[in-house]
Amino acid sequence: MVLLLFVDLDPDLAALGPLGGFFALRTTGAPSPPPPTLAHVYGNASAHTDEHAVLDVRVRKVADALRAPETRIAVSVAQQGLAARLWSVALGCAALYEQVPDLDPRLLRWDPAGSAPDDLWLSAVRPLPATARTLTDLVLHGHLQPLANTLHARYRVAEGLLWGNAASALAGAARQVDGWARARGRTRAGGRARDLAAELLAHPLLAGTGTLTGTAFRRRSCCLYYRVPGGGVCGDCCFPRPPCSSPGVTSG
Repeated sequence: MVLLLFVDLDPDLAALGPLGGFFALRTTGAPSPPPPTLAHVYGNASAHTDEHAVLDVRVRKVADALRAPETRIAVSVAQQGLAARLWSVALGCAALYEQVPDLDPRLLRWDPAGSAPDDLWLSAVRPLPATARTLTDLVLHGHLQPLANTLHARYRVAEGLLWGNAASALAGAARQVDGWARARGRTRAGGRARDLAAELLAHPLLAGTGTLTGTAFRRRSCCLYYRVPGGGVCGDCCFPRPPCSSPGVTSG
């Protein structure tokens, strides 16, 4: 007899909790007044006349926490953190439930002043099939493409860096799910996360951002974290060691 461990989406998405903070998604308890939806964030972030834009709040918070010497470093780290949250929720649900909740930006609220991992609330749990096409529509097209557009327009951060961050976040989420699943004998769940990640990384928006070998990913761009005081290179960085901060060296 084969024991199937997949269950329907529950209203609290409780199965995500054991995977860690990047995977857990709140479905109740949003503060009052509620934080903005991500649809609002993407729709207003390119308005340079708005000194209180939501993304500015997040970028300033990250910059202060890291003591970042350049705004684009904080932008990069903030974007990668949000990308990691979105991929983690989607892949975690796909692996453990074989369904994913509708992550429409109009349903997701985000507190830009919250701590890391990013505080997210989903206002309704609407199940969708856990296919690569669904995750492409929900995360790549629904979130990361408008997010990259607004960050590039507002802060002039290189698009290649932003897509490298998105790919790195996807690979990292898949690696976490796979490791968690292997430790618990959930080989089917881990395999599903790996397969989805490989298919998603072949999408035109992510293809060419790096090389995936098993669950290891080596990107072709740098997130700029090495420029943070005391920072170094990430495990999937294109640089084996922090490059010299000299004119001729590029990292975005």
